[in-house]
Order: sequence, then C-alpha cells, then structure tokens
Amino acid sequence: MINYKKIIFSLFIGLSPVWLLAQAGTVHTLWVDGICGMCKDRIEDAAYGVRGVAFAEWNVDTRILTIRQSPEPFSEVEAHSALAAVGHDTREVKASDEAYDALHACCKYRDSEVVAAHAPQEESAHSEGHGHLHGTVYEPGKRGRKAPLIGANVTWAGTSIGAVTDEKGFFELDYVESTRQLVVSYVGFPTDTVLISQDGEVEIVLSGGIDLEEVEVTHRRRSTEVSFIDPIKVQRIGEKELAKAACCNLSESFETTPSVDVGFTDAVTGTRQIQMLGLSSPYIQIARENMPDVRGLAVLHGMEYTPGPWISSIMLNMGAGSVVNGFEGIAGQINVELHKPEAGPRLFFNAYTNAMQRLEGNLSLRHSFNERWHTGLLVHAKQQQRRFDQNNDGFLDNPLSETLTAINRWKFIGENGLMGQFGVKATRTGSVSGQFGFDPDDADHNKLWGATHDAERLEGWFKMGKVFENRPYASIGLQVSATYHNQDSRFGLRNYSGDQRSAYVNLIYQTIITDTRHQIKTGLSYQWDEFDEQLDARVFARTESVPGVFGEYTWKGVEDFTVVAGLRADYHNLYGGFLTPRLHLKYNLSETAVLRGAAGRGQRTANVIMENIGGLASARQIQFIGQPDSDLPFGLEAEVAWNFGLNYAQEIQLGERPLLLSLDAYRTNFEQQVVADYETAGQLSFYNLTGASYSNSLQVQADYEVLPRWDLRMAYRFNDVRMTYEDALLYKPLVARQRAFFNTAYETRNGWAFDATLSWQGPKRIPNTTGNPPEYQLEAESPDFFLLNAQVTKSWKDGLFELYAGGENLLNFRQEDPILSSNEPFSPYFDASMVWGPIFGRNLYAGLRYRIE
Repeated sequence: MINYKKIIFSLFIGLSPVWLLAQAGTVHTLWVDGICGMCKDRIEDAAYGVRGVAFAEWNVDTRILTIRQSPEPFSEVEAHSALAAVGHDTREVKASDEAYDALHACCKYRDSEVVAAHAPQEESAHSEGHGHLHGTVYEPGKRGRKAPLIGANVTWAGTSIGAVTDEKGFFELDYVESTRQLVVSYVGFPTDTVLISQDGEVEIVLSGGIDLEEVEVTHRRRSTEVSFIDPIKVQRIGEKELAKAACCNLSESFETTPSVDVGFTDAVTGTRQIQMLGLSSPYIQIARENMPDVRGLAVLHGMEYTPGPWISSIMLNMGAGSVVNGFEGIAGQINVELHKPEAGPRLFFNAYTNAMQRLEGNLSLRHSFNERWHTGLLVHAKQQQRRFDQNNDGFLDNPLSETLTAINRWKFIGENGLMGQFGVKATRTGSVSGQFGFDPDDADHNKLWGATHDAERLEGWFKMGKVFENRPYASIGLQVSATYHNQDSRFGLRNYSGDQRSAYVNLIYQTIITDTRHQIKTGLSYQWDEFDEQLDARVFARTESVPGVFGEYTWKGVEDFTVVAGLRADYHNLYGGFLTPRLHLKYNLSETAVLRGAAGRGQRTANVIMENIGGLASARQIQFIGQPDSDLPFGLEAEVAWNFGLNYAQEIQLGERPLLLSLDAYRTNFEQQVVADYETAGQLSFYNLTGASYSNSLQVQADYEVLPRWDLRMAYRFNDVRMTYEDALLYKPLVARQRAFFNTAYETRNGWAFDATLSWQGPKRIPNTTGNPPEYQLEAESPDFFLLNAQVTKSWKDGLFELYAGGENLLNFRQEDPILSSNEPFSPYFDASMVWGPIFGRNLYAGLRYRIE
C-alpha cells in the first residue's frame, strides 16, 4: 500500500529547494552610513557574513549597499543588525557607541571635521609637494570582492616619485599636482595610468591579466587521458583513440580500453554486453551528454543505438560517481559526448564494410546560422543480409539486420550567460537469427528455430543553463527528456513484447560559499518509468516514480587535497525512501603523483528479462521466485550495493617522455541483489540474494611513448567476483578471473597509422550442466585464449580523407560448439547462452572517413 504521508513529506522536502532557487538572484538595497574606502571594505565584509548573501557592493557616494541573494533565505533584519554591529548606521538600526568608537579615525562619519576632510575641494587649494596621497591597489577577486596586491609599483608619470604596496596593498606618497597621472604596474597585469585630480585617499583596481599572443603547444596529447586535477578519476577516450578500431557502435568502442570487457549474451542474437569491475553493463550508468541513455528495456541493445562515428569522446570512471547524475550507478559511469552542433567538422562521413558483408554509413552535418543559433544532423544506416555458417552448426554466425537512426538537435547561445539545447532522436532496428534457413515470413517458420527482434525508439530532450555574469562561479541548469521504446522479440516458440515510457527532469544549481575553496551543487530530480512486458502468457506491468533531492559539497581548503561529499534523498513509489551517499577524496602527493579514494551507495531496479535476454535463447524454463502478490517488479526487491575504491597514478620521466602508471583497486559489496541462476540444467531462476555477493577488482596499467609517435599500453587485471546461488558461494559464471592486455600504436609523419591489440583472457567458470545427458554436458571451466586485433590507416590533407583496413580475431580463435543441442533446437537441452569466447572467426574490414572542417 502506498504511504501518501511519505509522498507528501518527500515532495515537501524536494520542493523546498525549488522555492530557494526561485529567490536566487533577488536584489536588495540598504542605506548604510560610511565615508571612505576602509568603510567600504568593512561594510561589504559584514554583509558577506549574513546568510543568503551571494554578492555585496557598497557605494561610497550614494551610501547604498546592493545585495544579490543566494539560494539560501535572506533576512534584511539580520543584515541591518550585522552592519550596526561593526559600527555603521542604517535606516533601521543605529550602531552602538562602543561599535562606532572602535572605527578607524578616518571612518568617523558622525564627525563633521572628518566629513569635511573627505569632501571634494578645489584644485587650487593644493600646490605641488604639499599634498599627500594614500590608498590601496587591488586585483579583481571572487564574488565581486577585491584582493590586495602586494608589491605593486605606484609612480607619478615622468618622475621618480613612487612607492611599493605593502602586505595589505596599501601605499602612500606625496601628491604631485603637475602630472596628476599615477602609473600602477604589477607583474602579470597591464600597466594602468590613473588620473588623480586631488590628494587624499584613492582606491585602484587593476584590470584582468595580460592576454598572451598565440603560443604553439608542442606537447603531444594522449588519445586517452586521465586528469591529475579532478577529484574523481575519469578516463577521457577521444576520437583519436576510437579511430584505432572499427568502432561501429558504443558497445564496440572499448577494444583498446583495458578497463572494459566486451562479450556476447548468447550465440544466436549477436547482442553484445560490456563488463566493468567484473559486473555486467546493467550495473554501469550509461549517459549521453550527462542525461540517462542506456537503461530500462534498452539496457543491452541501447548501446547499439549510438554509432561510434557520432562520438566525439567518452568519459569513463569506475566505481561511485557524482550524486548529481543519479542513484543507479554501481560499477561505474560512462558518459558519451556526440559531435556538437556549434563546433567540430561541418561535414563528417564514414563508410564501413566487413567480410560478413555488413554495410554501414554514418553522416554528421552541422550548420551555424549566426553566433547564437546552431543545428546538427546525425544519420546512421546499417544493413547485413548475407548468411554465413562457418562452424557448420546449422545456425547463422551473424544475425541478418537493418538499422536506421537519426538525431536532429539545435543549440542556442544567448547573451548574459544563457544557453539552451533541444533535439529528437529516432531509431528503428530489426534482426533475424537462428537456423540457417529460418524465414519469419514463411508460413511454416515454426519448423526451424529462429529469433527475431524489432524495436522502435523515440527520444526528445531539452537542456537550458545560465551562468550569472556578475557571479561567474554560479550557474543553474535544467535537463528534461522523454522516451518511448517498443520492441517485439521471438526466441523459437517463446515470444516477448515490451513497452517503456519514461520521463526525466534534473535541476542543478551550482555556486560557491565565500570563495572557490567551497563549492556546492544542489538540485532536484524526477525519474518516471512505465513498463508493460509480456513473456508468453505472463504479463509484467509496473510504474516507477522517483522524486529526489541532492546536494554535493567540494572542499579545496588545502592546495593538494580535495574532498567531494554528496548525498541524495529519493523516494521510490514501490521501494520507499532511501539515501545515496557518495564520497571522493584526492591528494596530490606531488605534481606527478595523485592518490584518490571513493566510496558510495547505488540502487537500481532490475529489468530481469532484458538484462538476461541471452537466457531466452534456450529451452530453459524460467521461474520468478519472489513475492508474486506484491507490487514489486517481478516480485523482487531492488538491488543495493556499496562500492569502495582506491586509485594511484604517477608519471615517471623516462628519458624525454613520461611513463604513466596507474593502480586501481575496487570492491563492490551487494546488500540486495537479484540472482539470475543458471546452475540447474534446463532452468533459469530469478530470486533475491540470501547470502554474500561481491566483486573485487585489481588493475595495473602502464602507458608510455617509447619513441616519438610510438605508444605502448599494457595492463593486467584480476577479478574475484562471487555470488551466493541458493546456499553455495560460487564464482560468477562466464567472467574471467584474469586478463592481460597489450596495445601498440605508431604514426608516421606522412599520414600512416598502425594499431594492434593483443589480449589474453583467463579461464571462466561455466554454469553447472551435470543435469544434462553426457553429450550435452560442458567442462566446469573454459580454456584461456588470446585475441588479436589490428588496423592500418592512411590519411591525406591533415585528416581530410582517410582510408582504413583491419581485422578482428586475427588468430581465428573460436568457441567450439557454442550451442548445445544445435541439431535438435526444440529439445529440452537446447542452450545458446553458454558463451565464454568468440563465436565468430577472423573478420576483416575496411572503411573510409571524410571530413570538412
């Protein structure tokens, strides 16, 4: 039963920040008495000490204090009291005698003689050398506040009379009426000349730093980069890295990235999935330009809907991420950036084909109407219609498929820091696989085992953000998206259909507290999903509604140490309320060594059918062992896990080039998990975890440029992934406990590029098949094996035109007999889900790229 009191309370908590954000930017004005620049500093300092003040500036001539409100509540009564407490009268509160007496002598605004001394005087009243000038030199500071410049030179033009500012930026010297031009200089700032019409006090604020002329950067940028500055370790995989392989879609984009493994869900449909930290892709939060993308019913096939040639970069981090991006990430996060409508090539075209006669075309166009409006069009088409059966098992090696997907988006860059973006994406895909002669349009199609998959997907989104000009450290952003997904699939005599309708809203406000050492992000989110699934005669329908509020604080109080602490509070209409804490620590041991630590909680709803789609390519009987009479999805509890990680990275100078070493150690511990149990032959059971489940992952990686333009990358990873199946704690099946990786890449000066990747995968546990007849039983473990991929690229005219050719699985290693009972696919022993290695042999490919900048 839904607890409406909890919902109302959650909405109240969630909407409170909305009211606060609505007040952000409100301007308040107060009259405050004072007389000089010293008064100005004191008044503004007092104002900044009041809660809810984002910006404060006092005008010495008008006596008006202007306050711009932050998202926090602001009270004018508190402001009046704070100002009076430091000795300055306001219209509402008069300063006490004790506070006023404590003011500096030049700040006695109630003293008529002091007021007269500050009053403007005729220039004739001063003669050269008889006046005195004093003041302070500042540089522009954060939040509109100024910082004093120490050691600035102040000199009268054409004379040797001058002074140097002290530790408070203060200077004093004789007034020289004959010149009146005061020259102020400081390293890094343009020299400023100020016209001084009389003696007395002056305040000088130097303009911004000197802009340097164009500088040629000779450092060669790595194709995969890791920042030593960011508190969260993020690997940036650029276009150059992606171009080292065929990279036909997102699931095929990690061939040269040792942190990610790519495999198949089964030996029939060709559906790929990735692994990180030994956990499959459903535990990885995959976003497109920081908005949810691959999830729900598209949790596996969704990676095929993002073509590789569309991608400009991929941001990858293992373990806990930011609470700003949601609560679902457990093993890590992947954010994909596409070609931008306002930057990059105006035209990019890619064509690809391989030995399996797979044909692909990708087109990226962009156009700028003016400085404000920009649009982009991305189109992808794929077709594969040739039938192959190289291992002679009677089944197609690759599914026959057709895909068409396109994106049109618009970006607006306005004045005053405002920008926005909106777009739409449409995808339609279909595939046929199974026995060699299977035809879904044949009236007797049930005589042969076949699988079909047809999906339609429509997505729309809107993003808007604003950076406040007078507070460049502050910004507010809004993200909105909606998705419709429909698919129909068939696996032999088994039918599946699914519909998903989703909506997502994320509101983010970012600012600082007092200065940039203290940064905060806060906001609201809302995720809504409606699912209707049917597996044969069983219907699974649910609606999930999850409002949430989050906050993240970044502390940079010590130069080499950074802390990022975040907390989310969400309320799930089916699972109730829950908290998601995340913590990231970074310490720079030196300029070339950094140590990071991370910890955090993740929670997600398991879409058990689509996440285990390979299990449908079998004769296994499917059971859901949960709470059948409850409203919980499939009668199962949500999955909850904690992730803890350490990372150490160091650059070591070897000769003229640096060697980058990286060590990653992560543990994922599940409190609740949905177990997909393949351990009983002929059955696939889903139930909640009743024992331990964890993943330990250790990876060592080295990147080095041996010679100019010759890169080496080596890595070794150990995974210890175990789960309790009923009463037994076992290694997770089909996950290699060890993997080694070697990549080498070389570029010549005349446009040739060579790349090769050799990887070794250790043995994997295979689910128990002892319940089958002997001829359909498998070994307890798979053998280890090597994979070799390579590519050669030739470019002309600085990359304007490129031709590439390469090969995958050049050693031609294949898993023998990947389909159990392939000769009798309608028998109870048929199983195509036991895939531990490559099921296709050597595959050669070629393509071209053409771009106009």
